[in-house]
Amino acid sequence: MVTMDNSNWKEQALRASRSLNLLPKDRLNEVLLAIADEAVAKAEYILAANAEDLAAMDPGHPMYDRLQLTVKRIEGIAADMRNVASLPSPLDKVLMETVRPNGMKITKVSVPFGVVGVIYEARPNVSFDVFSLCFKSGNVCVLKGGSDAWHSNRAIVDLIRSVLSRFGIDPNVVILLPAGHEAAAELMQAVGYVDVIIPRGGKGLIQFVRDNSRVPVIETGAGICHTYFDEFGDFDKAERIVFNAKTRRVSVCNALDCLIIHEKRLAELPALCRRLAQKNVTVYADEPAYAALDGHYPEDLLQHADSDSFGTEFLDYKMAVKTVATIHEALEHISMYSSKHSECIVSECQERIALFDRAVDAACVYTNVSTAFTDGAQFGLGAEIGISTQKLHARGPMALAELCSYKWIIKGDGQTRE
Repeated sequence: MVTMDNSNWKEQALRASRSLNLLPKDRLNEVLLAIADEAVAKAEYILAANAEDLAAMDPGHPMYDRLQLTVKRIEGIAADMRNVASLPSPLDKVLMETVRPNGMKITKVSVPFGVVGVIYEARPNVSFDVFSLCFKSGNVCVLKGGSDAWHSNRAIVDLIRSVLSRFGIDPNVVILLPAGHEAAAELMQAVGYVDVIIPRGGKGLIQFVRDNSRVPVIETGAGICHTYFDEFGDFDKAERIVFNAKTRRVSVCNALDCLIIHEKRLAELPALCRRLAQKNVTVYADEPAYAALDGHYPEDLLQHADSDSFGTEFLDYKMAVKTVATIHEALEHISMYSSKHSECIVSECQERIALFDRAVDAACVYTNVSTAFTDGAQFGLGAEIGISTQKLHARGPMALAELCSYKWIIKGDGQTRE
């Protein structure tokens, strides 16, 4: 494996960025495929490191599932990397072209950001995802993972750097910083070296990076997701969507946090929640919903909702339920508590669907589909570096195209300006 020396990482990243920008696109793809193969071949090496991290975390912790790697998950990560390699390059695309009256030709062309810093929590798969997307888009990535995943991240980055060196590529196109707070502070102050920072994690992490970084920040991650079961919604669709969105993986940002239900569908709420009980989902219900579930949902899993129940990203087997009398009340609730990540309506009424689509201010707005699909791979983007919940530059899954900026190339034949 290739030893990392972080004493001069800022200059190392800049030098690597200049050399990476000159590599042929086919070479980038060749390297990605080799790293995918190496990840599968060295799965036991990665899992041994991951086991050290898992041993230090309570298996009952909501983040345990995010932290855990398996052979199957590593194979899935490798498949995603191969998929990224197969996608068209986002670089050197002509975004606009014009010839001015004086004959000057102006072309707007996509280019890499340069150096991308990513601060993230206990998700070692992010190390592979971020590298593959940054590398394909011509960006150096500086990774600052959490201490919970230090051994896993170190093993992953060592593996990547080893393959890069084998191909004669500067291994500093991927740099892993120490897990401490000092490294995060240095990254956030690296003006002139790092072009953009992307925090990937919970609300607290994102807010901390946004408030303390001097480097431009693209906010991603925090997902307070709602599903509204409308008066005209199909019950079978609603039951499948709610169960999937809530229980598929509770620790991810696209998981369901709050079910909003029209008061005319309250009689069906016990049946809607039946499978949730099998997964031991605690339900925090407002008064009408509590009355509908009382005696029909396990007593130890049914709680009265309070002011903290709404607007909370649970990242756990927990869900709030809000009762509304109209779709406008549902929209008002979403407007008040949404993190602008993913919101869903279950309805067969096209007028209400159109209203929901237009009125909901979120990166991803769903109709009769589980919010679990907010994911770069599911959107056909190969993978994603995060789900942007802001409106400048990128919104929704940030994949290859969103990791690019652009520049203007102007060609002429001696024109001068009066």
